[in-house]
Amino acid sequence: MEFFRIRRDIPFMRHALVLNAISAITFLAAVFFLVTKGLHLSVEFTGGTVMEISYQQTAPLNTIRADLTKLGYQDVQVQNFGSSKDVLIRLPLQKDAQGKAISSSQQSNQVLETLKASSSDVTLKRVEFVGPQVGKELATDGLLALIFVILGIVVYLAIRFEWKFALAGILANLHDVVIILGFFALFQWEFSLSVLAAVLAVLGYSVNESVVIFDRIRENFRKYRKMEVSAVIDNAITSTTSRTIITHGSTQMMVLAMLLFGGPTLYYFSLALTIGILFGIYSSVFVAAALAMWFGIKREDLVSAETKASATATKSDDPNFGAQV
Repeated sequence: MEFFRIRRDIPFMRHALVLNAISAITFLAAVFFLVTKGLHLSVEFTGGTVMEISYQQTAPLNTIRADLTKLGYQDVQVQNFGSSKDVLIRLPLQKDAQGKAISSSQQSNQVLETLKASSSDVTLKRVEFVGPQVGKELATDGLLALIFVILGIVVYLAIRFEWKFALAGILANLHDVVIILGFFALFQWEFSLSVLAAVLAVLGYSVNESVVIFDRIRENFRKYRKMEVSAVIDNAITSTTSRTIITHGSTQMMVLAMLLFGGPTLYYFSLALTIGILFGIYSSVFVAAALAMWFGIKREDLVSAETKASATATKSDDPNFGAQV
């Protein structure tokens, strides 16, 4: 499906060196902020108190957030849980004036008293303490999930295409992930399990675009036997531009709707997706394809195996094949 078609190939690879330099600078800046500032981890990773409260009417989430801010909680998660009357509150570890950690019961009592001052119909349903050890396990499991996804993508690309494409694709995907994390480190946005899910989603989304372009490059190598490598890649990217605009544009509109109207619960999740989709388009076109060109991809890398298989099949069909003179 195409809304339009570009008749003349756009010379993307003519500017590949400059575009890759921009990618490298952005990547190094993201790494710098990750090393110097680090990620601002949420309660799931650092530990804290989880409270479930209930109201007789629809819970006033904005009022709850305002009351918690007055108590000094800046990084608190407030969201509906099960119904519009039930609310789940995640509180980070808090310390008193002497620097000692406040217990979970003290935190919950303080919060409940403040909330009852604003609305008397609030009741406490449960309180749980998430220890640092649980948070450490979640962080480890999340890192393992990320590593296994990356390894799976490498294996998939290596089987479907060729190792140069596999290496280019995974470097482009890591480029997207590191830049997302760099943004969260730079602005100290809260990194939660939902943001980790968004990062994993971006990995799959970005590799899909790379596969489409790689497929078209392989087709062009078979179709245009005398065309230069850069021209083959330019044609592949140009011919898939309409699809890219349709798919990424529609997805980005949905994600922006979540970002603008989804509220605080979905804010950082949709923000990570927004950044990931934008850089996913950039990396698929200007990083993955360009890296494949720098790695020396050529027609023989993609069609030599097929040619050999065809030649073998032709010989085996020959009745004189294998006959002795």
